[in-house]
Amino acid sequence: MAHQDIIFAGFGGQGILSMGKFLAYAGMEENLNVSWLPSYGPEMRGGTANCSVIISDDNIGSPIVYDATTVVVMNRPSLDKFENSIVKGGLLIIDSNLVNREPERTDIEVIKIPAQKVAEEVGSKKIANMVLLGALVERTKIVSMESLLKALKEHGKEQFYEMNKTALEKGAEYARK
Repeated sequence: MAHQDIIFAGFGGQGILSMGKFLAYAGMEENLNVSWLPSYGPEMRGGTANCSVIISDDNIGSPIVYDATTVVVMNRPSLDKFENSIVKGGLLIIDSNLVNREPERTDIEVIKIPAQKVAEEVGSKKIANMVLLGALVERTKIVSMESLLKALKEHGKEQFYEMNKTALEKGAEYARK
């Protein structure tokens, strides 16, 4: 059975909501049930932002994620807030350029990626979110990379497609290490 309860979290302006949206579109592309629930502080850019995405081949009862199978964090406050919401054996993906502490949990899988650095090498720090998303899709296999690229092509900005595609592939490489 395919099922993931995912939380993406970071500062407003980092593409947190976009990550979730592209993943949700990819799930729809594969005829899975999806929910995407954004949440952000009133200050948006610079404030905290997170979104919950549920992708399942079963019915989804509620869009709220209490027990996350995967959490992706792009800042330390998000790690502090969501580390304990990951189920035992779950997955934590961290932007190690922006999170300056080690996770405390030892019962989860952790993938640390210097996403800011990788994104800058690809062409822009603004696509660090895509590096992390690539790792998530590679590691969980909740959707195929093809479906994610199709979602990106149909719902993203065309001029950034190639750069985003490269960023996704770089993230996937980290997940395979």
